Amino acid sequence: MALTLDDVRAAARVIEGQVVVTPCLQSRTLSAIVGAEVWLKFENHQFTASFKERGALAKLASLDADQRAAGVIAVSAGNHAQGVAFHARRLGIPAVIVMPRHTPHVKVEHTRVHGAEVILVGDDFDEAKAQALRIAGERRLTLVHPYDDPLVMAGQGTIALEMLAAAPALDTLVVPVGGGGMIAGIATAARALRPDIEIIGAEAERFPSMRYALDGSTPVFGPSTLAEGIAVKVPGVLTLEVVRRLVSDILLVGEGDIERAILLLLEIEKTVAEGAGAVGLATLMRHRERFTGRRVGIVICGGNIDPLTLADVIQRGMVRTGRLARLTVRLRDLPGSLARVTAAIGEANANIEEVHHQRAFTNLPLQDAEVQFVLETRGFEHARQVAATIEAAGFPVDLDSAGQPDAP
Repeated sequence: MALTLDDVRAAARVIEGQVVVTPCLQSRTLSAIVGAEVWLKFENHQFTASFKERGALAKLASLDADQRAAGVIAVSAGNHAQGVAFHARRLGIPAVIVMPRHTPHVKVEHTRVHGAEVILVGDDFDEAKAQALRIAGERRLTLVHPYDDPLVMAGQGTIALEMLAAAPALDTLVVPVGGGGMIAGIATAARALRPDIEIIGAEAERFPSMRYALDGSTPVFGPSTLAEGIAVKVPGVLTLEVVRRLVSDILLVGEGDIERAILLLLEIEKTVAEGAGAVGLATLMRHRERFTGRRVGIVICGGNIDPLTLADVIQRGMVRTGRLARLTVRLRDLPGSLARVTAAIGEANANIEEVHHQRAFTNLPLQDAEVQFVLETRGFEHARQVAATIEAAGFPVDLDSAGQPDAP
């Protein structure tokens, strides 16, 4: 039986008061950047920092007494795991969570904190899923599927009810896509309420499973993606049918697009998004001509990013925007030469982050040295001004190509 608006409304009643009605707010700054009216649905504000709580709770609440006593099992790269573990403990249901071996540490530990038994196995979601199905049969556990279940889909669809209540004039929704549970639920509810609204899916280029499933072609997958929360190789059977009927398009974004979107959300909205959570904004930025002049709602579906990964994203973003610049200076290896260079850098109002003085690993004459500086600057133009100031002081300078706006 096809998923309906009534199913989503029923799920909303079940989960009411047990999950957060997250903010849905317009971003004036992002709207100005992309030339569209942009609204953000902050699902990273859920207790487990992900929308997955909605569908997990809708499914868990449907179990009978025997199923609750036996327990449940879920397979997840992290967010579904935390949603199931958290609400299973609240409801007194034993939970086993199977996760791929390379799941970010922060997601594994947060799942354990909620009291679940965690099993790490397999190199990706699909290998972990095969093991979870085997364990479920052996231990007679009820599988809480991360996406291909009508109750889970209905729970995720409650996001659309809240978005359209907060911003009734939205004409487009951009939804991250992994297995398809969220976009299927959202599309069902939104298109029933507003038949004219357009639903756009957002996938990582390295895991374009839904895009290729719709085309009927064979996808080629990358080794990994920053958006590991939507790194699914085979979308759901139920979800694919809904997407085929109700979703207008699936757009792809690259890893660099995702990094930039994470940084934009952090800097502009002061909110932390994981890779999958930033894919919607990445899509808007990458394909901005597709959305010009429209009223667009984006789901920031999760915020569970490893702090070390976030630190790397921030640093790489500083390089991409020229706020971290690397200069290589050639100088005579004599007392006072380095002091003259650093004085020139100070004169240009740049701050030195790192210095590496190189004598051995260079083809320069023995009397010369090569010094590499990593500098905090105001941007590309400032970095070029710093380089010019150093050259004016008599020292040849190379500005690293990674610090140029046109660098690949």
